[in-house]
Amino acid sequence: MSRSTKNSARAISRRTVLRGAGCTMALPWLESLNALADTSAPAAFPKRFGVVFLGNGINEDHWSAEGQGAAMKLSKTLEPLEPLKQKINVIDGLFVKALTGQGIHPGQTGSLLSGAHISKGAIIHSGISVDQMIASRVGEDTPQSSIVLACEQPMTGYHETNVSMAYSSHISWQSPDSPVPVEVYPSLVWDSLFDNRGSLLNISILDRVQDRTKDLCREISSSDKSKLDEYLTSVREVEKRVEGTRKGKADAEDAAKAKNTPMAAMDRPANGLPEDLRDHARLMCDMIAIAFQTNKTRVASLIISRDLSAMYYPFLDVKDGHHAASHNNNSDAYERIAHFHVSQYAYLASKLDSMKEGDGTVLDNTCLMFLSNMWIGRKHDNFRLPLVLAGGLGGTLETGRTLNYVNESEDKRKMCSLYLSLMDRFGIKLEQFGDSQTRLERL
Repeated sequence: MSRSTKNSARAISRRTVLRGAGCTMALPWLESLNALADTSAPAAFPKRFGVVFLGNGINEDHWSAEGQGAAMKLSKTLEPLEPLKQKINVIDGLFVKALTGQGIHPGQTGSLLSGAHISKGAIIHSGISVDQMIASRVGEDTPQSSIVLACEQPMTGYHETNVSMAYSSHISWQSPDSPVPVEVYPSLVWDSLFDNRGSLLNISILDRVQDRTKDLCREISSSDKSKLDEYLTSVREVEKRVEGTRKGKADAEDAAKAKNTPMAAMDRPANGLPEDLRDHARLMCDMIAIAFQTNKTRVASLIISRDLSAMYYPFLDVKDGHHAASHNNNSDAYERIAHFHVSQYAYLASKLDSMKEGDGTVLDNTCLMFLSNMWIGRKHDNFRLPLVLAGGLGGTLETGRTLNYVNESEDKRKMCSLYLSLMDRFGIKLEQFGDSQTRLERL
């Protein structure tokens, strides 16, 4: 390598950025960039944390797992995780004690990720959620400390139990008095990921960085060229789908303005959200995957259906809306709803597992949690919660296990004990979090 080439290469990091007109494209980890930059490889790849949330519980007749590793047997609802069963932990019996006996729905959701005692009445008060605790530590090393997404607009007002609907609409809290606003529009998530702005929004990001891409391809190895091409192809595919939603959002904005009505108050799809939840959920999952792969952020949450969800599922042959269907949660129809949500979670986990990172994958360096706020919707039972973890957090979390705490004492089945154990693996050592001062045994 010539001296001039060497000097120019020093500006290259193993996660370089391509800049174009009105956009920035972060790239995934590329082996050869490390050599070009003349820097030593990091001791470990970054750890990530994600949450995928399903409101109103599952069909308890079809949620179970037993055995370990390749011999693990998964129930009907968990079947989408079959290809990943050696990289998951199915955990049963944990709960958030502060959310029991507080009334139904928002009172069962308000501190799901913090274990704090919530307030009723006009002033909301919860606790900083585990994802935001992790984001406060690792977010300094990424352009965005976290991304907080949802496929439904948040609710306003109060439940009949005098508990704010804000608790039902948010799981991520940046302070005890403030949930993190959720982003529901795919095009806005996309623009945030790529710093996409200005008058060129309708011009492909890849077109705007193509000259820099060509320069980079002359500097990297053939194997990295293949990896880069695969990444760019996936970005183009997602971009095309995002652009379809951009027009829908613009039309909704015009309609809302003409009616002098807030866009968020309009029914779907008049509010500009994709009519088909399958399209919406996959887009959000794809963008979380891109964000993790490119180190845009290391923390993400996705509410596919919130508590008290108004979502409909015609593609599942379910006549009732989500909330109404959950009142008959042991029906075949509601099982299909729960199965669909697990499928989206499995899709995201599989996507992360397809992204190579050193000798492993992005999933190997991630903990991706699937969680609901109830066990049995028809009883509003939250004394145990459906829970799955995917990924090994850089080798710090053993996988391929079923962990059952159902028959343990309450002190040994706290969700906050799990959160303390996970935060330990991010270097966040706390004496107490929520209602727990101890780590989860056997994790």
